[in-house]
Amino acid sequence: MDQRIDIGIQPDDQPYEVTSFARKHGLTIPVADAVLFARGPSPSRTACDTAALALICAVAQYAGKQGRR
Repeated sequence: MDQRIDIGIQPDDQPYEVTSFARKHGLTIPVADAVLFARGPSPSRTACDTAALALICAVAQYAGKQGRR
């Protein structure tokens, strides 16, 4: 009998589900959907995580510049 235990870790070649991706990175559903869409039809999870991090850093940098005005 083949018994497997799912601990919630998905292989890198499995696409993200929008709500789990949004929750993981603290994004809204529309923003998470846009990031996933921008990465293409079947991007790796690593590529999507990197894109989310880049977006979060860019927003933080922009917010910092707006605060200094």
